[in-house]
Amino acid sequence: MPDPRVFIIRHGETEWSLNGRHTGTTELPLTSNGEKRVQATGKALVGDDRLIVPGNLAHIYVSPRHRAQRTLELLDLGCRDRYPWHNSSTPASPQSLDIRTNAKISITPSIREWDYGSYEGLTSPQIRASRLSRGLPPDWDIWRDGCEGGESPEEVTSRLDALIAEIRGKWHEGQFGKDSGWKGKQGVPNDVLIVAHGHILRAFAARWIGKDLKGNPSLILEAGGVGTLSYEHHSIEEPAILLGGAFVVDVVEKDEEGRLNEGK
Repeated sequence: MPDPRVFIIRHGETEWSLNGRHTGTTELPLTSNGEKRVQATGKALVGDDRLIVPGNLAHIYVSPRHRAQRTLELLDLGCRDRYPWHNSSTPASPQSLDIRTNAKISITPSIREWDYGSYEGLTSPQIRASRLSRGLPPDWDIWRDGCEGGESPEEVTSRLDALIAEIRGKWHEGQFGKDSGWKGKQGVPNDVLIVAHGHILRAFAARWIGKDLKGNPSLILEAGGVGTLSYEHHSIEEPAILLGGAFVVDVVEKDEEGRLNEGK
């Protein structure tokens, strides 16, 4: 298995994400197209021979917002753990009966979206126009300036750094090498999955590699998008952003075996 990884997944499309409106605490459903795209992502990237291996998930963190929780449901990871937002009276639960992971699910305030304060529901041009009308510098940048009545970059950094320390201490430390992971000698899963929001996940990726948010991490994560974080040189002291991984050899071998069987 590869070194421990963190998969960061932004919730699917909403009406406000389509319009570029800053969505923090406002609860919005996914659009129909957003739901379909998340389902397609799950089918393409989740599986024993895919990027996200359910059996190798050690833990799942999800935002308190419903749009992130619905996204986790639609990925269809095959969670044994009941979704915490469901209860025994929840009718027609969409939770899969095909159990593929024992990872526990935590609703985690640390990965709630950046608190936009007075900027909630506004687009960036609207925010800049409002600031200009009130005599504030119009060249607003959330990474540098934070949000009026909301969070500063320092406050976001503090909560994310605490979560990163937890992930490394609980799930990644000592989980390196060819014998690590769910198929290793100890059989201990070592990947973590996070389902949250655009700004907070871009900030998380920046803090993962120790980048100061005020410098603007210049990262993009589209609605429903998936990113991967890991380590260099098999060392927990060298966190890195995984730009791309190699294809799993098993996929090629199975494909070749299938073609050979068809020819018989």
